[in-house]
Amino acid sequence: MDLTCCTFCLQYAPKLIPATLRRQTPPKPNLRTVSNNHATTSTTRMVVKARGGGGGGARRGAAEADTAVVEKPKIKRFQLSEGHPGPFGATLLDGGVNFAIYSANAVSATLCLITFSDLQQNRVTEQISLDPLTNKTGDVWHVFLRGDFKDMLYGYIFDGKFSPEKGHYYDSSKILLDPYAKAVISRGEFGALGPEDNCWPQMACMVPTSEDEFDWEGDLPLRYSQRDLIIYEMHVRGFTRHESSRTEFPGTYRGVVEKLDHLKELGVNCIELMPCHEFNELEYYSYNSILGDYKLNFWGYSTVNFFSPMIRYSSSGMHNCGRDAVNEFKYLVKEAHKRGIEVFMDVVFNHTAEGNENGPILSFRGVDNSVYYMLAPKGEYYNYSGCGNTFNCNHPVVRQFILDCLRYWVTEMHVDGFRFDLASIMTRSSSLWDLVNVFGNPLKGDLITTGTPLSSPPLIDMMSNDPVLRGVKLIAEAWDTGGLYQVGSFPHWGIWSEWNGKYRDIVRQFIKGTDGFSGAFAECLCGSPNLYQEGGRKPWNSINFVCAHDGFTLADLVTYNNKHNLANGEDNNDGESHNNSWNCGQEGEFASISVKKLRKRQMRNFFLCLMVSQGIPMICMGDEYGHTKGGNNNTYCHDNYINYFQWDKKEECSSDFFRFCCLMTKFRRECESLGLNDFPTAERLQWHGHTPGMPDWSDRSRFVAFTLIDSVKGEIYVAFNTSYLPVTITLPEHPGYRWEPLVDTSKPAPFDFLSEELKERDIAIKQYVQFLDANLYPMLSYSSIILLLSPDGNA
Repeated sequence: MDLTCCTFCLQYAPKLIPATLRRQTPPKPNLRTVSNNHATTSTTRMVVKARGGGGGGARRGAAEADTAVVEKPKIKRFQLSEGHPGPFGATLLDGGVNFAIYSANAVSATLCLITFSDLQQNRVTEQISLDPLTNKTGDVWHVFLRGDFKDMLYGYIFDGKFSPEKGHYYDSSKILLDPYAKAVISRGEFGALGPEDNCWPQMACMVPTSEDEFDWEGDLPLRYSQRDLIIYEMHVRGFTRHESSRTEFPGTYRGVVEKLDHLKELGVNCIELMPCHEFNELEYYSYNSILGDYKLNFWGYSTVNFFSPMIRYSSSGMHNCGRDAVNEFKYLVKEAHKRGIEVFMDVVFNHTAEGNENGPILSFRGVDNSVYYMLAPKGEYYNYSGCGNTFNCNHPVVRQFILDCLRYWVTEMHVDGFRFDLASIMTRSSSLWDLVNVFGNPLKGDLITTGTPLSSPPLIDMMSNDPVLRGVKLIAEAWDTGGLYQVGSFPHWGIWSEWNGKYRDIVRQFIKGTDGFSGAFAECLCGSPNLYQEGGRKPWNSINFVCAHDGFTLADLVTYNNKHNLANGEDNNDGESHNNSWNCGQEGEFASISVKKLRKRQMRNFFLCLMVSQGIPMICMGDEYGHTKGGNNNTYCHDNYINYFQWDKKEECSSDFFRFCCLMTKFRRECESLGLNDFPTAERLQWHGHTPGMPDWSDRSRFVAFTLIDSVKGEIYVAFNTSYLPVTITLPEHPGYRWEPLVDTSKPAPFDFLSEELKERDIAIKQYVQFLDANLYPMLSYSSIILLLSPDGNA
């Protein structure tokens, strides 16, 4: 199984508490007729309460309904009319709000209006029953309301068959979220329990008002060429939650803004935010006796609503019914753009937080389960995500939903691109994808059934050719947990990039000194043409990374041979066991001075490799200062120092590894040849071995070197010696020129990078004179170098 699939998806789909499958019908509230044949209650109906379950990582929330009817004077009055079937969601129109929602299989629909105060008291303020004759067009229920929507939220009740074996989970005791809701309100503080220690308190959707405005100050997309990107994978809360961040708004979108200058200094021009869609961090809330705290869903790969930004990442929380949180996300994007940094979102359209048949009914399942999820003939959930369900991405309604969602984040939130978690699921056929549905009867040889990978999946086609989305970056994690691995073969229409998991694995193997990888390593340096060139793709289709949120950090990659995940409370059985790591001779942080020096050298080797490879480099948050998670390669559940960026540690290494990283990203940006739009050819690139023009591609080779013609730097020489033995290499000869050292990872800081501003630079260079005069260079074991060709003043 591939290492970088988020381990939460692979091994930690929540252990769901069985919920009753018996349909629960609450007492019918007293209704009275109003204009336009609509009915509204004059009562208050208790919202469903869902109490948390037991420990052991179990999902807390699948519970029985608790409903009642309490007489209360009516407090709101709205003018109702039929409304329009589009656009979906709650939309401000003509002095009122139009509500429209798709549900093909429901027999009745009720719009629930809930004031913010009533939500806190677990009450519904008003119910408006929708007439299927006047408030339904096709499979869309709709109504238009005029009135006072101040501090007003909404949700829906759908009724119909409760028959899981046929794929239907209609339950009139549940108040559901609108899939198109632009903000979701439940709890305001990250990790805080709801009333009565409830992990799944009732949620409700924000109603738009005329006050929903934001001053973008003329913000426009940066539109960087993909080949020029340097991506930084970031967790919003983890970036500034540590006390050493000294931010005014730690753990929030505003906190990130306070630290954007750090990213500017590092040299990245794109941040990839780990999931910021609304999710419930308490979904498997349980006591962790190992650390003495509580396990949370920290990473967020379990979406509740795809249009809503994560409210509890906002410094304003639920204030103003979520509008301030929406604007805070916009503020982050705007401020990032001011600093020349694009913003990507990591999106999880492969599954939702509703889990398998025992999971909670929150939104999609109760609205139309058979449409939104990929189901087997008897209603079972296909589980290509490893998280209990699989989003039915290529169903016509669902793919339009995904397209609408992405367009919203681009047009309204100014997002610059998306990374799609387990994107291969989006290439699988939907529950409708068979010839019986399309043509009315099966055809001989028809093997396309639910979940079959499609060569031209409709969703990817629509996204790739959408006039809005073609202007943003689209990145696929090109595999899923059902065994579909598409790195190098993901349907791309010429615009998709991929997380290159093969790059990660090969680079790790070669740099730690494994035999048999020199040729494959050379392919990685060139942008993996073996994967992308034949299909007409480019180097920038490869997102190169050594580490990501899932797996070892860069520091742990050179410190541990084995995972150390006991803090997760799963007896070290979770997480990937095959990490291609090397502890450099001793396991753990307590090691000899020589081992620690070798580890720093290896970290520099990995980072240098990332920066001199064709393709798009991606840095994982914290790797720039050597963040350690103590050998834990599956930190999905820790809202603590393990996952927090530690700013005090970054300051400690500001003159060491952080300096090296900043100078390497700067060097990459300055070199025209390190971000090519096409794969390098022999006219520009030459391979070398210990002697010029004599590369060694044998299985025993642990040395790879090349020269690269650069229109800015002239010519660059790069070499990697991953042998345990030192070697003296012969450099290519250029009469009238001499090679000048720039980077040598075997040297201690600041001599690892001889930058122009280094005071001792000339003295350091003189130490190489006797070698360079003979066109030689000595390389220690496990080291890499960069040399520049300069005119020889003595020639």
